[in-house]
Amino acid sequence: MTWRPHGSRGPDGLSPVLAQAAVSAIDAAGGYAGGVYLRSRTPGLLLMAVLAGLPVSLMRPWWRMHVNRPFPVAEAYRSGKPVYLGDAEETMRRFPQLMAGLPFPFGSLYAPVLSGRTPVGVLVVLRYATRGEPVGMADRRKVEDLASRLGADIAALETDGPPIAWEGEPVPVRLPSDTVRPLRVGHFDWDPVSGAFSADDEACLMLGTGPADTMEALTAGLLPEDAYGLWTLGAGAARSAQPQVRRMRLRGPDGRSLLVELSRSGPARRHVGLSGVLLDPGTEPVFPQAADRIPRGTLSHDRLGRITYVNRLAEEVLGHSRAEMVGRILWEVLPWLANPAYEDHHRAALFSADPVYFLARRSATEWLNVAMYPGPDEITVTVGAAGRPERPPAPVDAQGPGPGSPGDRSAVLYRPVALAIALTEAVTARQVSAVVTEELLPAFGGRQLAIYLQSERHLYLSWETGFPQGFLNRFDGVGLDAHIPGVETLTTGRPLFFESMTKLAEAYPGIPMDTDVGARAFLPLIASGRPVGSCILGFDQPRGFSPEERTALTALAGLIAQALQRAQRYDTEAALARGLQDALLPHRLPVVEQVETIGRYLAGTRGMEVGGDWYDVIETGSGLALVIGDVQGHGVAAAATMGQLRSAVRAFGLSGHDPQEIMSATNRLLIDLDPGQFASCCYVVLDSATGYAQAVRAGHPQPVLRHPDGRTEVLDLPGGVVLGIDPAASYPVAGLRLERGAVLALFTDGLVEKAGTDIDEGIERLRSTLAEVGHAPLAETADRVIARAGQDENRPDDIALLLAARRDSAG
Repeated sequence: MTWRPHGSRGPDGLSPVLAQAAVSAIDAAGGYAGGVYLRSRTPGLLLMAVLAGLPVSLMRPWWRMHVNRPFPVAEAYRSGKPVYLGDAEETMRRFPQLMAGLPFPFGSLYAPVLSGRTPVGVLVVLRYATRGEPVGMADRRKVEDLASRLGADIAALETDGPPIAWEGEPVPVRLPSDTVRPLRVGHFDWDPVSGAFSADDEACLMLGTGPADTMEALTAGLLPEDAYGLWTLGAGAARSAQPQVRRMRLRGPDGRSLLVELSRSGPARRHVGLSGVLLDPGTEPVFPQAADRIPRGTLSHDRLGRITYVNRLAEEVLGHSRAEMVGRILWEVLPWLANPAYEDHHRAALFSADPVYFLARRSATEWLNVAMYPGPDEITVTVGAAGRPERPPAPVDAQGPGPGSPGDRSAVLYRPVALAIALTEAVTARQVSAVVTEELLPAFGGRQLAIYLQSERHLYLSWETGFPQGFLNRFDGVGLDAHIPGVETLTTGRPLFFESMTKLAEAYPGIPMDTDVGARAFLPLIASGRPVGSCILGFDQPRGFSPEERTALTALAGLIAQALQRAQRYDTEAALARGLQDALLPHRLPVVEQVETIGRYLAGTRGMEVGGDWYDVIETGSGLALVIGDVQGHGVAAAATMGQLRSAVRAFGLSGHDPQEIMSATNRLLIDLDPGQFASCCYVVLDSATGYAQAVRAGHPQPVLRHPDGRTEVLDLPGGVVLGIDPAASYPVAGLRLERGAVLALFTDGLVEKAGTDIDEGIERLRSTLAEVGHAPLAETADRVIARAGQDENRPDDIALLLAARRDSAG
């Protein structure tokens, strides 16, 4: 079920639920803004669904959030655990990429939202920093409780339909606030449950409507943020445990600022309607003369950017009357303020309690001193004439929006920093390409991306997205002497920008085109003077490239090239490391009558160090030995220890020792070989004819047994401490029986452990998978068991799995 935000004509079912949760969480945690991220139809992508207390346009770079990015929203969603950040220092330490984009002293809370046990989103609260103090337990519980309630509400909406996903832009919501003394008063009664509404003539007059019998009809003329804010205000007042008055300011149909007060009485459990008062302070401030005597231009705007007051000197300085400015968005009235640098100052005022000062250029010759003084509900701005500075701050744009990418011009400042930090965390060439797709394309409004890498004086396609299927194949493997822009940008080291496909066709006659419209940027990927490849950005519509954008893209191309060069070295070394590990594992398991065995090994996805997991099957004089173990840590030392232990267990088993002696001897050997190194192990020797087995464990996860009738259990075998700690440790032996048709599963902890979840959940998932697979072939069973773990791209540990099935002698 895909949800898109509706207009102001009434709630769509999901939006009011999200808005109420955001407003309640902000109020509960003492915040000034917040919102809700929800999953989208695109796998791994969260979208901001609701934003309360901040201008939606100023937060455009954060509308989209990939779950694998190092941001607190993504971590809360990915791990299923809340994230609490008390101040800027803690945020910088844990999430430097967030501070790169929002370098302001603020605190924040992030609580995952679960529909049942499935993550669906994240509830976010922003508040002023508590310097040096962590977020208190009371605030944590409040936000977590509201996130849990929101998850239950979403689960209820999903009851009769498919899973909910969000598409589209965020819904803006206004927060309740105080206001000035009213001059006109209207009254109304409202039942938020049924929507029934009645208002007196004065209230209808202020809202520009005739008699109305529903709130939806009455609010049809309001802005979307005011309509949703009014609905959430009513729902909050109705749910309140104590009688109280709730207030908020909204904009009437004629642009004037109105105040609404809602009150209720009686216990919260009883169905109670709301009484409302609508207050209109009039077209002029109550005390304009006092502010007009201030010798600076002064204006105020609310937290959504809407101007609420302008004094007389501000009218003169800014060249607009009060009537032209009051009730409108600041940067819409003053487009020269819609500049990436000024937007960053504006965010600073909205995110922190400290004043903000900066120089702004209103025209080619006119400069202004601007100061912003934040408050809980509004920001006061002063403006005054200033002389031209000797070194004007950059970037500045006297003409307002230029021909750059649509919508997100602030990304010119933010995205290069975010991309640079993200690239330091990308290890493989595929990860580098994915980061470029996730960070670079949204920053500049691109729709297509292709990355070619050079090898032996040819360019080979390494990554593509957005192009028609197969279109780029004709350029795969092209030589460096070809006359095409993707080659020439690399051979000349000069980026190429084409504002339209017509311009591209004129420069390169006869070059194949995938579309007749759009624009292209070809960037050379050169690291330390060495050519790496080329990058192509595609745009759906013709567009210009400002000097700032050209500079940013060229610099970013250098960062991408360095990351790819590093990734190529990693890929080569990782292949060698994995080859070493593969050589240490058995390539063929013995074939034995009545017992079938199969092993699986899955390398971790983080880093290129080899792991210490292993499995083995040994034909001994006492029966068939099934062995699995895990040496602590990663790297050559862990792999070498693993090889030695595997050889030792095999030698002890072939020498006729019983299971207890084998484990004790291996323990002493490890202490002698490498003091301080630890390992877990499970050793099971099975009589294939009778099905009787003896098992011994050293700190290893319990095996899982599926009985012939499909009943599956986690065994409870006694065991000793991990190998390598106590030379006198004892390892008790337990007996068990495998009936014909039974399957025994031995595994390392990488199969059942996952960040943010309890290991018992992983073991239960393994048990249920074995139960569900039935009597499928053993190879298929192994593939089913390991399949889910293989889908996780963020897997820190290796996985080893060994299955043994006792079959009929004819099988």
